[in-house]
Amino acid sequence: MKAALFHQPGGPQVLRIEEMPDPVPGPGQVLVRVRACALNHLDLIVRGRGPAAGLPWPHITGADAAGEVAALGPGVEGVAPGARVVVNPGLSCGRCPFCVAGEQSLCRTFGILGRDARGAMAEFVVVPAGNLAPAPEMLPLVEAAAAPLVFMTAWRMLATQAGVRPGDRVLVVGAGGGVATAAMQIAALMGATVYATTGGPEKVARALALGAAAALDYRTVDVPAAAAELTGGDGVDVVIDSVGSATFDSSLQCLARGGRYVTCGATTAPLAQLDLRILWRKQIRIAGSTMANDREFRTVMALVADGKLRPIIDRVYPLDEAAAAETYLESGAQFGKVVLEV
Repeated sequence: MKAALFHQPGGPQVLRIEEMPDPVPGPGQVLVRVRACALNHLDLIVRGRGPAAGLPWPHITGADAAGEVAALGPGVEGVAPGARVVVNPGLSCGRCPFCVAGEQSLCRTFGILGRDARGAMAEFVVVPAGNLAPAPEMLPLVEAAAAPLVFMTAWRMLATQAGVRPGDRVLVVGAGGGVATAAMQIAALMGATVYATTGGPEKVARALALGAAAALDYRTVDVPAAAAELTGGDGVDVVIDSVGSATFDSSLQCLARGGRYVTCGATTAPLAQLDLRILWRKQIRIAGSTMANDREFRTVMALVADGKLRPIIDRVYPLDEAAAAETYLESGAQFGKVVLEV
């Protein structure tokens, strides 16, 4: 098979298009013929640092995939060769107390395809059979590939961790990113009023077109002051933030009393300072969130299949231009997902 891989950590220049032996599915696994692979910031992080310890080189990243079932491993039933599928990128053991309770993303050995196993930036990928869901019939596979990671992540942040209710005011930070564009749609579907922060007038316009009641250009606007003005001085009820240290303090300032802050990542930097006074004065709740459990994954994929949620695609590149695609993603210029067509 052809794959976009790297033999050592580094920048986009370490990516190579090379031939590798086709992977072989083991017991309980399925071989998927990849037709599209959506990029995530995780791909940039893994390429820069290297994969999980113990994995063989060269490594292939890519968490999000859509394609067709190519072959079944021993013991796999209920999956038809040729079926159009999307992949849940979360890898769990299925045996620990969290998995038994249906909380796979809290698994003691939780991993992600492309970081903890060879990923989908290739013509074929091997995944556990239980990680497959039908690809929505009316959705092109390029769009289907862009749905799983960001929608399942955003759903858990909003529904499970923040407990968003109709009438809540939700601020989505960094509206150009994939999780953010998914969160804006999900929050609106839940009956919330959605506000967004983003950089530049073009992204402001796109956030408004996606349904935001207001979009704030953080480059030119005092975001906490604007959030207060939009809410009659109260602040927002929920902040959804994957940016990290660059927005942490501002996000907490935007919250109303009793507000909820949920984070799923740190694309700027992992360390942030917390003024404990704002935490206890406003009685703010801070929650982390990682991916989703299997039930949440299937919930959002059903909503995508029903047309109630739709992945936002910024650009599509061929697999041969994986390095260019990652360079573009790294620039932060995108609004929505960057996808490789395989």
